[in-house]
Amino acid sequence: MDGVNVVELTIVIVFFLIVTVMGFVASRWRRAESLMHLDEWGLGGRNFGTWVTWFLLGGDLYTAYTFVAVPALMFGAGAAGFFAVPYTVVIYPLVFLVVIRLWSVSHVRGYVTPADFVRARFDSPGMALLVALTGIVATMPYIALQLVGIEAILKAMGVEGELPLIVAFVILALYTYNSGLRAPALIAFVKDTLIYLTIIVAVIVIPVKLGGWDAIFGAAEEKFSAGTGAGVLLPATGQLGYATLALGSALALFLYPHSITGVLAASNRDVLKRNMSALPVYSLALGFIALLGFMAIAAGVTPIGEDGNTIVPVLFQEMFPSWFAGIAFAAIGIGALVPAAIMSIAAANLFTRNIYKEFLKKDATPKQEAQVAKIVSLVVKFGAVAAILFIDPQFSIDLQLIGGVIILQTLPAVALGLYTRWLHRGGLIAGWFAGMLAGLVMLYNIPRLGPDGTVVREHFGGSSFALSKLGLDVASSVYTGLLALLANLVVAVLVTVLLRAMKVSDGVDATAESDYTAEREDPTFRDLPDPLESAPPGVAGERATRR
Repeated sequence: MDGVNVVELTIVIVFFLIVTVMGFVASRWRRAESLMHLDEWGLGGRNFGTWVTWFLLGGDLYTAYTFVAVPALMFGAGAAGFFAVPYTVVIYPLVFLVVIRLWSVSHVRGYVTPADFVRARFDSPGMALLVALTGIVATMPYIALQLVGIEAILKAMGVEGELPLIVAFVILALYTYNSGLRAPALIAFVKDTLIYLTIIVAVIVIPVKLGGWDAIFGAAEEKFSAGTGAGVLLPATGQLGYATLALGSALALFLYPHSITGVLAASNRDVLKRNMSALPVYSLALGFIALLGFMAIAAGVTPIGEDGNTIVPVLFQEMFPSWFAGIAFAAIGIGALVPAAIMSIAAANLFTRNIYKEFLKKDATPKQEAQVAKIVSLVVKFGAVAAILFIDPQFSIDLQLIGGVIILQTLPAVALGLYTRWLHRGGLIAGWFAGMLAGLVMLYNIPRLGPDGTVVREHFGGSSFALSKLGLDVASSVYTGLLALLANLVVAVLVTVLLRAMKVSDGVDATAESDYTAEREDPTFRDLPDPLESAPPGVAGERATRR
């Protein structure tokens, strides 16, 4: 306990115990007859209202890693780190066009994952498998990154060793196994309340202590004018890369399985419409979170060792009394548990529905599906812990950069597929391979540069691809994911034209146009005869009420 801030640690432990109890109690919240069904364990009964969905999606999309990494990027790179704010602003109008239709068809047909939809829409188990594998691979490093946020607060409190990290994730694994999606949905209320409290206090108290916003931006300008980072304003050569990174990230975010899991758990279309209107409040909060990086510059904060992710925890320790710093650290810690739980559930749903049931046990019962999903969620979490313990955390960060590029390659099948079936299933598969190959080749050829501009590593050093490598005489760069998606779409269209000219079979669409605009329907009763159809006129009101 030498060097440990006991007050901060005690407060963090108290909040952790509170959310642990909530995690186990969640299995009785909105309780179904049994949680041994993917609709119940993996989607919370598909019955979350506006407030629950708002907290769930907010807790899922705005993570602990966001809380520590975005300010750290602002601290080190300046304005370039602000890209997370515009992309979380433009995302909601774009996603509004997609998630409402996905919710409808999934509720009518009983789909649990985006791969379920692709399997039925294009009659293609192969394309559905690719979507499932892409989602799992893209999600795994995302879970590991949540541990980076927890590690940052442990370092700031003076806690050494990996045991606290392991204990936290073991308990998380147990209550997620027990309660499914209900656990992070309930805990998200605590997480987001603490996050908003921390941000409101930080943007009022810290600027006052530092002499106002003019002093904060002045200190940042002074630092970056010395040649470190991009500056308070983006240089002309960085604007195209910034804009394409924001757009590509926006297109990718709701293709991640954990985002879609939160969407499908909503009770009806109106819930999602309200949430697409209300979730930008989180984007406003994210803007203030990003500015913590400039506040750290003005406060003269230095990271612990070489870990830039400790910038925010150290800032809080210097600006706040120990008791409030403990509350802020609890917000970051719980902010890691909620998305990690949702991500592991989403990965488990994909494996169970689109690999286990599709290829290993086609006659699996709902109970067997739920049991497999529970086990897979455990494996995913412990895999994430192992990645942090035994592999350089930078490897997980690099994989997450790759994850954004590869998840974009599912956009033609998932997002465009909600509006048109013109792309041939063979074209979609060919496009996926082309996009993956192009994306990985470009990422491999991006070096990582040090603060002085020297090459630190030859390969997988970022996600911005220099246009000069394509033979263009410009100094700008473009987000690799968009270039890879362009290659994907070009190949998909060309192969589709070829296959249609050859009159190659395109399978049968298992969905109907009316599915995409339908309100809530319980798939359990979809194919059963209506016992009231032959009833006398006197029960017409009862028939209408039931429908």
